[in-house]
Amino acid sequence: MNGDSRHAQSRPRRGHGRSQGSAGAGTGAGTGAGRSRGPGPLPEPADLARVLEPVVRAVGMDLESVRVSPAGRRRLLKLVVDADGGVGLEAIAEVSREAAVCLDASGVMGEVPYTLEVSSPGVDRPLTEPRHWRRAQGRLVSAPLAVPGEDDPGRTAAPRRPPTLQGRILVAGETSVTLDIDGDQVELDYVELGPGQVQVEFARADAAGTEAGPMLDRARAGDGGGQDGH
Repeated sequence: MNGDSRHAQSRPRRGHGRSQGSAGAGTGAGTGAGRSRGPGPLPEPADLARVLEPVVRAVGMDLESVRVSPAGRRRLLKLVVDADGGVGLEAIAEVSREAAVCLDASGVMGEVPYTLEVSSPGVDRPLTEPRHWRRAQGRLVSAPLAVPGEDDPGRTAAPRRPPTLQGRILVAGETSVTLDIDGDQVELDYVELGPGQVQVEFARADAAGTEAGPMLDRARAGDGGGQDGH
């Protein structure tokens, strides 16, 4: 897992391929004369996911999350994608290109200019699905133990806080995970665990090399192509 990302700026159906090397390098968007002051309601993430998930799956990845937020007179659309073996810059660039084409063709983002950001999960992504645990194999993780009966209405005592386990993932299957906890191999069903959290190990991170920073993929903004609000 890493934090590599690509960005694409887009004004639906009005792009002309202008590229820009850094934020603020453009000349700014149009005046918006005759338009209402606000850009209107944001698209629903569920609607965006329905449009984008087939595109992401077509290139062999999973769409982990979709978030859209206002950014001045633009919108910021953030996609998080992942795959077995990790996600490289070339794969992220491919998803960025295909997703932008799909979004423009579908019209789901409306007429408001938007910036598309595609990234892979960071270490702060909670492990909530078997594929998350599988892709973190070999990493040190912590996870709270689920407490049976905590929601039982017949309980009179206050529920105790679940203990937290910490161990290294040895094997992650479809229904259970095996952790190395202080030299002991402990197999736990996922239903016994809350969301897992990868622990940062600086020595292992240094050995793996420094992660690449965000990279600008392309800009497709009409009327000068600047990113408003930044």
